[in-house]
Amino acid sequence: MSTFQAPKGTYDLIPPDSAVFLAVREAISTPLRNSGYGYVETPGFENVELFARGVGESTDIVSKEMYAFETKGGDRLALRPEGTASVLRAALEANLHKAGNLPVKLWYSGSYYRYERPQKGRYRHFSQVGAEAIGAEDPALDAELIILADQAYRSLGLRNFRILLNSLGDKECRPVYREALQTFLRGLDLDEDTRRRIEINPLRVLDDKRADVQKQLVGAPLFRDYLCDACKAYHEEVRELLTAAGVVYEDDERLVRGLDYYTRTTFEFVHDGLGAQSAVGGGGRYDGLSEMIGGPALPSVGWALGVDRTVLALEAEGIRLDLPGTTSVFAVPLGEEARRRLFAVVTELRRAGIAADFAYGGKGLKGAMKNANRSGARYTIVAGERDLADGVAQLKDMESGEQAPVPLDGLVTELARRLGRGHGRAGTPDVLEGTDG
Repeated sequence: MSTFQAPKGTYDLIPPDSAVFLAVREAISTPLRNSGYGYVETPGFENVELFARGVGESTDIVSKEMYAFETKGGDRLALRPEGTASVLRAALEANLHKAGNLPVKLWYSGSYYRYERPQKGRYRHFSQVGAEAIGAEDPALDAELIILADQAYRSLGLRNFRILLNSLGDKECRPVYREALQTFLRGLDLDEDTRRRIEINPLRVLDDKRADVQKQLVGAPLFRDYLCDACKAYHEEVRELLTAAGVVYEDDERLVRGLDYYTRTTFEFVHDGLGAQSAVGGGGRYDGLSEMIGGPALPSVGWALGVDRTVLALEAEGIRLDLPGTTSVFAVPLGEEARRRLFAVVTELRRAGIAADFAYGGKGLKGAMKNANRSGARYTIVAGERDLADGVAQLKDMESGEQAPVPLDGLVTELARRLGRGHGRAGTPDVLEGTDG
């Protein structure tokens, strides 16, 4: 056993389970790539102030969960706890908003870090795929992102998820609601930290998951009663576009999400099969975030979907993804000359785009064939001294068990014909992973 282990609250992704996470990331990003979103990648750490201003100093993410540190040069940095602030910072720094083609549509995938109490579905290191549409205020853009996330989940076979939808108003109507909410909250029996939150950002109190707090929130003012006419019309158009697209959602008047930057459209994807950590993703509109971090006014909207939570949702529904085999051809040499010749064949197969592997380590036929079987390869090539003398190799179909000699100089052509440039063995067991960050 190794002396070292992964830090508490983190995980390792290893084969074969890691293939499921790759498949989930691919499924989530495919609708985005087909809708004009370009890939962006940002550093794993940023200036602390980027998150303090953008995410909000009153949020648990910044006040309790962010990994912050000081460099040897005296810079105050933090491991990124979420993706939106970083992506917007990168877009502003590169002046993408000045290219004349708004909105700037970006997607990303990566690891994020929060110092939380580890439990199933909640980790200190976790993986997300996200999307941001920067620089346009349009209900169709909000609807587009929700539709694309819904499409991604359905492409994975998920059915038992729900979309929660709300509006948090704008700078015109939110102050009126804020004052009414503060008046209500000041009359409750709350602890000192929560009372401080009432004065900084009372919406955060609505997001408090403690049962004793939620019990007291019954009768709290609802945002819908304070929305201005413009926000009402905007929200209604988002709802109509989703309905027209056949996307089912639920109005949730208490949904606020855990970040300060959201305005107007706010949504969350939840899966009831995950227990307490039911959210699998979410997002919303953040029209004022650009100004918060020193940029121009750039109304924007986006979301992030948890890869680990999505995998848990697949488990909860008993869905096993149809994953392609990692190896199509496995070569088993018997003797040194066969080792040299078949290694050259494997190299040629790979160059032809066919997934091929090799029996390394000089194992005997029995051990090598066990490796071939474990690899999931559809075909196995076996060659010994007699085969080489005849200029052939034995090609075995691992599905049917049929075996026949094939000329060595025609192996690559024959395998390419049979495989159509590489498919795993039919009937290879599907793999499903349990957890991620």
